[in-house]
Amino acid sequence: MNISRPLKITLGLLATLLLILVAVVIFILTFDWNRARPWINHRVSETIGREFAINGDLRVHWEQGDATESGWRRWVPRPRISANDVYIVNPDWATAGPRLASVGNIVVAIHPLPLLHKEVDIADLAVDKINIAAQRKADGTNTWTFKDNGPSEWEVDIGRLTLGDGDLRYLDEAIKLDLRAKASGINEGADAQKYGVRFELGGSYRNAPVTGGGKVGKVLSLRDAHSNFPVQANAMLGKNKIAVEGQITDPRSPAGLDIRLALGGASMADLYPLTGVLLPETPPYDTKGRLIGKKTGAVWDWTYKDFTGTVGGSDLEGTLAYSPRKPRPLLTGTLTSRQLRLEDLGPTIGAESNESKANRGKPQNQPQDKALPVEQFNTAKWDALDADVKFNGKKLVRTHDIPLQDIQTRIRMNNKVLTLTPLNFGMAGGDITSNITLNGRQKVIDAEIRAAARHLKINQLFPKLESMQASVGEVSGDAALAGKGNSVSAMLASSSGELGATVSEGSVSKFILEAAGLNVANLVFVKLFGDKQIQLNCLAGDFVVEHGNATARRFVVDTQEAVINVSGNVDLAKESMNLDVRPQTKGLRIISLRTPLYAKGTFTHPDVGPQKGPLLLKGGAAVALATVVNPLAAVVPLINPGKVEPVDCRAVLAEANKTRTVAKTQPIKKK
Repeated sequence: MNISRPLKITLGLLATLLLILVAVVIFILTFDWNRARPWINHRVSETIGREFAINGDLRVHWEQGDATESGWRRWVPRPRISANDVYIVNPDWATAGPRLASVGNIVVAIHPLPLLHKEVDIADLAVDKINIAAQRKADGTNTWTFKDNGPSEWEVDIGRLTLGDGDLRYLDEAIKLDLRAKASGINEGADAQKYGVRFELGGSYRNAPVTGGGKVGKVLSLRDAHSNFPVQANAMLGKNKIAVEGQITDPRSPAGLDIRLALGGASMADLYPLTGVLLPETPPYDTKGRLIGKKTGAVWDWTYKDFTGTVGGSDLEGTLAYSPRKPRPLLTGTLTSRQLRLEDLGPTIGAESNESKANRGKPQNQPQDKALPVEQFNTAKWDALDADVKFNGKKLVRTHDIPLQDIQTRIRMNNKVLTLTPLNFGMAGGDITSNITLNGRQKVIDAEIRAAARHLKINQLFPKLESMQASVGEVSGDAALAGKGNSVSAMLASSSGELGATVSEGSVSKFILEAAGLNVANLVFVKLFGDKQIQLNCLAGDFVVEHGNATARRFVVDTQEAVINVSGNVDLAKESMNLDVRPQTKGLRIISLRTPLYAKGTFTHPDVGPQKGPLLLKGGAAVALATVVNPLAAVVPLINPGKVEPVDCRAVLAEANKTRTVAKTQPIKKK
């Protein structure tokens, strides 16, 4: 049979191609791929601009496709490539480690036909003994960005991934993170349904130690757009414990995070080096809530939503939002509490007792002879963020004093200026409204306070004094003070302004007034036969304060039976007083010493008693009369004729109210 020349040529070409194909197959099956390692190492290193090497054994085996796969793939042979001791080096500047990544053993099975379409279809990938040392500099330069060769024309898809043990070190100079982790793959068991990697943590964050562990989702889920990547972890961050469980939205390019977050520790102030968010010194705290993160451009906004927690013996709940805006981050939100204890807030407001500090292991710096808090406000951190937080509290408990009710305030920090405007609360059956400003822009705080008290009940102001429980009447007062200092004590010691108070019609304990007037006979009678109420017509007093020295411009008490005038001053810097109390009885009193009183001493050790000079004169006159005239005449100097004129209470209260109104509305005079 004769075959045409074109057909002969065609058959020859087919035979040649078949021989070439057979030769290629034989070559692939018999070739020692270790001889190709130098060429592979050079080509990869040149492509990525970084040294790449396969130092160990490189082998290629052919196998039949996986029987579990559908279609033609199960019948097409595929190569299984294994390589040992594979690594990529770090740039010269890196300090995390000499190698970005090193793998003890890697095995990969590839479908060959998709390679013709520039698709790398990996059926199986197994990696063991992984070591990663990644690093990012403060300017954003990192170790995992390679030579820019433009967009790749190849697509990669991984069907199944098996991870062995590995170690990670990650240095991030931008956030001062030095994280070390030991990880292992979760390839079987109940956790394998949801998680893919188990890890243990160590290292530091902003110089605070980090320890802990947890689980994260399957690495292969990172290839899916808009997927949810599960996270579960427990850790100690410095002195604080943290637990998270939730998911990251679109982990390849994170756009959101939604997790349950639990935080606890010895003090919220310990979170500052970890979060950069300024929080006050507190007793031990514990909170649980929902942490939501949303990414807009390169910025993440955070919300701690519907959290509940405790601080010492106080409870807190609410929602806080944190936005890393420029030039300072902003913290906003709303907080509520059913009960706050002053001892829990003491560290925050600079009023913590030595006993409380001792319980928390803090230095005790409140002197025993000082009543006003000397604890220093730390303004160095006030520019860490701005804040606008509303607070509502049902009850503030003070251990030995009157509880405060229905507290409402708006706490704002703006460029190191802290304001509580307003700070309102109920006390002793009345209300107190105030506005406080602390300007921390200078080395010494510039402080200003305005406060107004209305309708405070006399009997509730002295809950521990039994003789006052039957008393009625209301107290109102105003204060306008400005001073400088980094503690409450220093602010008051340098303060200038005005203080004033009035008491309208009511009644007070006769025993209190008789004791103040030193009416010995009535005092004895009351102690023997009981107390009774005395009608209080009015009380009015106001002080002018200059450089911490409060001088009484007027202090008068008018009752049914007595008029008491008080003069003198109170030194807020020395915490001392020098007051002259002059009682005058309206009615006739037998055995009434009618001598002025003094109130001296310090706030912690007051000294109250009769003026010795007038008392000696009265006593001397009584002795002289008894000796020279008649023993009964000794009583004459001790009789109070009761001719004092009553106070015009209407005029006094009107003038006091006018003075208080002016003090409340006019600028504070800073001396």
